Amino acid sequence: MTVLLTGFEPFAGETENPSADIARALDGEVIEGHPVMGVVLPCVFGEAITALKAALDRTNPVLVICLGQAGGRASISIERVAINLDDARIPDEAGQQPRDRPVIAEGPAAYFASLPVKAMTRALSDAGLPAEVSHTAGTFVCNHVFYGLMHALKERAQTRGGFVHVPFTSEQAARHGAPGLAIDEQIRSVRIAITTALAHEIDAKIAGGATH
Repeated sequence: MTVLLTGFEPFAGETENPSADIARALDGEVIEGHPVMGVVLPCVFGEAITALKAALDRTNPVLVICLGQAGGRASISIERVAINLDDARIPDEAGQQPRDRPVIAEGPAAYFASLPVKAMTRALSDAGLPAEVSHTAGTFVCNHVFYGLMHALKERAQTRGGFVHVPFTSEQAARHGAPGLAIDEQIRSVRIAITTALAHEIDAKIAGGATH
């Protein structure tokens, strides 16, 4: 009955990554009777999916939430769609910079998350935390892992999963002149997101679309 929670190592010259800090902070915690296993993935195309699949095999989880840092965003972003595209604006931590190639050659164009994205967003907003449904996880390693996760879950009918982007920490935000959220609030946000995902197999029917 494990919940698998993943984050990423720092990338692009950063010395911290809140997604990794959150995964470490919640590792070993029990949420609604479900032990959480936190894993930090390399920010490297290919290697990140390999590490994720190994964690799936070790834990056989009922729920998977992969986290990533989205510097510049002001809210916790519950991702809805993973696309089959690697198109890197910057190199990954191994120096790879794929352009216009599929994550998985034989895969479909996109997958939807199997998380209750609207219910999670509402729960965070009700708790006074900035949250939004997002329809793009980018085309860097975050989307790469999100797509790889959903492709892997095709063979694990008992497991639901998806991706959540978190903003800079307050310290990172101050350095970059960008929006941010204190790491304690980010940890609280992910705890609420996990609790809500466990409680809702069917998503809430509320507005959460985008006009552009």
